[in-house]
Amino acid sequence: MKKKVIIAICILVAFILLFPIRLQKKDGGTVEYKAILYKVSDVHSLTTLEEHKNGKEFNEGIIVEILGLEVFNNVK
Repeated sequence: MKKKVIIAICILVAFILLFPIRLQKKDGGTVEYKAILYKVSDVHSLTTLEEHKNGKEFNEGIIVEILGLEVFNNVK
């Protein structure tokens, strides 16, 4: 019985730490999935006026952070 309670608590803690919340930003279409341990951002945002004059209209890519440290970024 004690093992079942410990396993249930571990599953509950893992669910709380890993379950993401979807956030829609109003910057052109960026979507963030945030959990306590990680954050994944699917970036699609408008560029600055200077970048737009150079022919670039949007920033697009994915950013992955684990425990607040950026581990992957291919935003162009």
